[in-house]
Amino acid sequence: MEIGELLGSGRSADVYAVDGDRVLRRYREPLDARREVAVMAHVARHGFPVPDVYPGVGEGHATDLVMRRLSGPTMLRAAIDGEITPAEAGRVTARLLLRLHTIPALVSGDPRDRVLHLDLHPDNVLLTPDGPFVIDWCNSREGLPGQDCAMSALIMAQVAVDEENELAMPAREMLVALLGELGGAMDYGDGLDQAKRTRGANPTLSAREVELIDAAGSLIRELSL
Repeated sequence: MEIGELLGSGRSADVYAVDGDRVLRRYREPLDARREVAVMAHVARHGFPVPDVYPGVGEGHATDLVMRRLSGPTMLRAAIDGEITPAEAGRVTARLLLRLHTIPALVSGDPRDRVLHLDLHPDNVLLTPDGPFVIDWCNSREGLPGQDCAMSALIMAQVAVDEENELAMPAREMLVALLGELGGAMDYGDGLDQAKRTRGANPTLSAREVELIDAAGSLIRELSL
C-alpha cells in the first residue's frame, strides 16, 4: 500500500493520506492498533459516529490503522475560528459521551460497564457534512461511564486553569457547558479521582500539563457547587 502526504500528527501517531477516500494512522511506538479497530467497529455497529475502518489492510504493520477519510475541521478548530461557540462545543462533547455510554461493553461481562473513549474532547471530534465524528480511540477502555465524563471534563479544565494558554477562557466556557449538559452522568467523586490518576500517568503529557491536574480537578468540583 502506497502512503501519501503527512496530513497531521498527534501525541502518539501520524496520519497519512492513502488515496482520496482513505487515511492511514500509524503509531510512532510499537503499539498494536488491532484492539482500536475492534472497538471502533463495535461502536459503529451500534450507530455511533466513527470513521469506517478497514481491518486486514496492511496487516504486516500492527501499528497501522486504515480508515475512511473524513472532510471537515476539528470542533476545536471550528470554535477557535468562530464557526461554533465554545459552549456549543462543550454541549456537543457531552451529547457524544452520553450517546457512547448507551453502548454495552465489548468484552466485560459486568452489565454496568460501557465503552469509554477516555480522550473525548473537541480536538478529537471532526465536524463533517454528515455531523460530528469521533476519532482517536487509542485510549479507549471499558468501565463506568462517570470516569469517561470526568476525563473529558479534566482535559478541558487543564486548559481552563492554565493562565499561559490563550484558550483558557473558551475552555472554561466549554467546561461549564459540558458539565451542564452531562448533569447527573458526571462523577465528581471516584470517577474524577480515577481520571486524575489516569491522566497523571499519561506519558505523552508535558510536565506543565501534569502540574495543572490538581487545579483542574478543583475547578471542576467548584463548578459542581
